[in-house]
Amino acid sequence: MKAIQYRTIGRGPELVDIETPEPGPGQIRLKVTAAGLCHSDWFVMNLPTEQYVYGLPLTLGHEGVGVAEKLGDGVEGIELGASYAVYGPWGCGQCHACARGAENYCTRAAELGIQPPGLGSPGAMAEYLIVDDARHLVPIGDLDPVETVSLTDAGLTPYHAIMSAREKLVAGSTAVVIGTGGLGHVGIQLLRAISSATVIALDIAEEKLALARDVGAHHALMSDESAVDEIRRLTEGRGAEAVFDFTGVQPTLDIARQVVAVDGDIQIVGIGGGLLPTGFFSTPFGASVRAPYWGTRSELMEVLALARGGSVGVHVERYSMDQAVEAYTRLHDGRVQGRAVVVP
Repeated sequence: MKAIQYRTIGRGPELVDIETPEPGPGQIRLKVTAAGLCHSDWFVMNLPTEQYVYGLPLTLGHEGVGVAEKLGDGVEGIELGASYAVYGPWGCGQCHACARGAENYCTRAAELGIQPPGLGSPGAMAEYLIVDDARHLVPIGDLDPVETVSLTDAGLTPYHAIMSAREKLVAGSTAVVIGTGGLGHVGIQLLRAISSATVIALDIAEEKLALARDVGAHHALMSDESAVDEIRRLTEGRGAEAVFDFTGVQPTLDIARQVVAVDGDIQIVGIGGGLLPTGFFSTPFGASVRAPYWGTRSELMEVLALARGGSVGVHVERYSMDQAVEAYTRLHDGRVQGRAVVVP
């Protein structure tokens, strides 16, 4: 089968032919119908040798949707021929976090060598994908796989961050979204769907600010030195009750620190490598800083329900498997609007 793999440190993704995998006991083989690209893939591929821990070769793709095509022994509750979204942050299934569906915060995954697809385990950027357990599949029904696949990360991740700050997003509140690309443009829609907050979007690209306006941002500002004063003006000096940084580089974190309100929330979602000092004389009184990771299985179900109701959608650029390496190049160069999706 065709697959997109990271095979050599520093070389980027490659299109290769590999053996079609067989499902073992308890496993499910999906015929992949859509696989999403993510900046996290480039984060992994940009790691130096001494920090790279994901194994080689690595089949990429932690956003996946497919049709259940073959079941391993003992699999129950999965319908052959049905379409499923893959819940990506696999855990042990037994610890306290996993018992409440929060496998993204599994306390034993690392010690047991459990890794998400595309981030250690073979991923969805292939014609077939092995899913380790039926609990990691969520049926999508009649949703379009290509329009749905990125919701497994680009929808789930901002939803998890927003839900953890939801008590701050009351009537009259303000939410700032920094970075309006793959995750941010979905985050704007989620904020509009589940809160009454005024949404202020920041980005450095005018076309991404245009996308932010299109998906519901009340205000769209350039993410530069003028943004802090403008946000303070728009909030009558209070600042924003919640700030969602989908970039995570130092300049955006500096903006977040300066615009968050007293007793507000900063959610650092992006993995740009910036650091945010917090405490007296750094962040406002009562302000909290959190680095959320992915989301829970029940939250993925909720995101898919919002999509089914038309409240959220992903701006998608489609690519064939043969075009996937080019798509990764476009993503790396910042030329993807919304989310890039490979259709095998």
